[in-house]
Amino acid sequence: MFVQGIDVPDWARPPDPEAWPYTVPAVGDLLTAPLEFHAPVTFLVGENGSGKSTLVEAIAEAYGLDARGGRAGRKYANNRPKTPLGEHLRLDLTVRGARQLSAGRRARTGFFLRAETAFGLAEAVSGMNGYWEEDLAEHSHGEGFLIILQAMFDRPGLYLMDEPEAALSFLSCLRLVGLMHDLAESGSQIICATHSPILSALPGADIIELGDEGARRTQWEKLETVDHWRRYLADPGRYLRHITGP
Repeated sequence: MFVQGIDVPDWARPPDPEAWPYTVPAVGDLLTAPLEFHAPVTFLVGENGSGKSTLVEAIAEAYGLDARGGRAGRKYANNRPKTPLGEHLRLDLTVRGARQLSAGRRARTGFFLRAETAFGLAEAVSGMNGYWEEDLAEHSHGEGFLIILQAMFDRPGLYLMDEPEAALSFLSCLRLVGLMHDLAESGSQIICATHSPILSALPGADIIELGDEGARRTQWEKLETVDHWRRYLADPGRYLRHITGP
């Protein structure tokens, strides 16, 4: 592993701890207690607005990855300032993570995949050395995602993902589960924000559910999203009658 915890220490306390994103319970908790990572693969699961993407983006910024998404050791056309959380977040690094950071940007290995910017990134790096040979324009959205993942998740490192399931079918999500498993076995660390019960079922993964009470560790079968999917697939009408009417 590379990062074993995150927090906002007293000396880095934001000017206004009552402002966003610290009003989000899972983010505000970092002002008083760290969020620890216990396994090579960690899933952050929760509703929209629960802080999943905010946390993953801030970890990327604190580790020196491009906040728009991209490969460790490379910088792209991104001149925007850090996010409010990224500016103050402290990483509790393992010896391995500290060694990578102290060795400089080009020594870092890993990738930050943001679903919303992945194809903008692909256009920016298309044809550059060290990326993929395929023309993503000749593939579907989901196929392009998998090409990026398979090409970039290629060696042990810190891999951050923000809702990678957005473009993937059921079977493609299973392929991503296999890729995550192989990365973890190779010595990588993955921190993934997701809504997907398919991805978060990866054996051995640590699952942290974010909600109104902050962040809490849980088991896959106890996730709220798993419960909703089970109920919906068993009887869609139980949900749809409240949306479409009688």
